[in-house]
Amino acid sequence: MRSYKIHVFLFRCLILATIDSVSAGHFVKTRCNELATLPCKRKCSGLVKWVKTHSRDDVIAQCDQTSCSSEEGYEMSHDQYLKGDLSLTITAADYSKRSWYTCQCEGKDVCDVRLSMERVNFIREFDPGDSLTVDLPISERVKITFNRSGDDGTQSSVTLCTVEGRKVHCNPEYEKRTSFQSSLTLSDLKLSDGGVYTVWDTENDEIIATHTLSVTGKTLHCSVFGFSALNS
Repeated sequence: MRSYKIHVFLFRCLILATIDSVSAGHFVKTRCNELATLPCKRKCSGLVKWVKTHSRDDVIAQCDQTSCSSEEGYEMSHDQYLKGDLSLTITAADYSKRSWYTCQCEGKDVCDVRLSMERVNFIREFDPGDSLTVDLPISERVKITFNRSGDDGTQSSVTLCTVEGRKVHCNPEYEKRTSFQSSLTLSDLKLSDGGVYTVWDTENDEIIATHTLSVTGKTLHCSVFGFSALNS
């Protein structure tokens, strides 16, 4: 019986040691064009590499006892590496850099970090007849939903359009008033078009942006990204 307990104890220790060998996944959120640091605090006396988890043959950055090197837009500090900080810095994050990243020490995974972007929120007012343009800054499949209020005050949600590459499918109610190039435009705005428009990255189940729209006539807020008013 005592021998059985010793074996169970050793087995549990082995499991805990295996779990501890790879840090639990971290999640880092940042804003577009801002610096982001993917943390990894581990001692490694050999070669350290950072790769995108889904594309492990492409090394983004690496360090050894002599020096560090990295692809454009990524950085590792050799001084920090020697101190046991293997963190990766993304100098200007954008939507193309959203991904899972893995840090490897001598070929073994030691850290997994997911980078995502903070959603962008816009509030605008338009005149009837203006056009609303929504930027779609990612290449993944996107869904634009519209939460609207009925005459009786009830809320309802409809899918305005889905965009995948150059393919666009829009709700028949809005199809004649929508157009797509690199952005989606809803023209000839009506009072009933007021509501909240949400841009979803459906592949990663992330909200990219929300657009709160009122069609009354007075502009409340000017935004560099996301909206533009085009007079009819």
